Amino acid sequence: MQGVPRELPRSENLTGLRLGLTVLLACAVIGAISFWVLTRPADLPDAVAAGHTADPENGALVFAASGCASCHTGKDATNKTVLAGGHALESAFCAFYAPNISTGSQGIAGWTLPEFARALRSGISSDGQHYYPAFPYTSYARMTDTDVADLFAYMATLPADPVPSLAHDVGFPFTIRRGIGLWSRMYLTDAPVMAGDLTPQLARGRYLFEGLAHCAECHTARNAIGGLDRSA
Repeated sequence: MQGVPRELPRSENLTGLRLGLTVLLACAVIGAISFWVLTRPADLPDAVAAGHTADPENGALVFAASGCASCHTGKDATNKTVLAGGHALESAFCAFYAPNISTGSQGIAGWTLPEFARALRSGISSDGQHYYPAFPYTSYARMTDTDVADLFAYMATLPADPVPSLAHDVGFPFTIRRGIGLWSRMYLTDAPVMAGDLTPQLARGRYLFEGLAHCAECHTARNAIGGLDRSA
């Protein structure tokens, strides 16, 4: 009868189904490979401040300007250089807890300067895990090699503390740290926010404001995925 659609044979239905499943599988594989490549942690830098003699006194100034003690001093510590961590950082996503960054076994004992620099400026731990951006590495990305090296030298002089870091209060899907690599691709840059040629005094102020002091991390509104809202 004219106009009545012809029913496909069973073999043709199966062929179409197999083709569809093959396409879906190929898309899934390509997506997984792309995700793995795009979220790959940054490599260790080959050298940091090569030829520079670390200056712990300047490192102490960098430590103060960067506000390290504000988050990483132990909860009950009276000495602001005991960096046992534990301070809670509340966010729209969950509560993050500042880790132990002392020279103790639960902190940065055994870290190398390249590992320290990668953590500060790329948000990657010594074992190659992405840090949550509650740690302001998107601001510290602007730190110079020499300031990183000096800070590392100063922190080596501070007390060790054996207190383990607290686990972050995160749930799925934020437990998949690899996904933070996509976030970093969107928001991690060492380019200054305030562009243009500046006087040495203004350039220093920009470096302190946008880098070490990371003022925008607390004082600028964030968008739905936690990036800084530059319009605000």
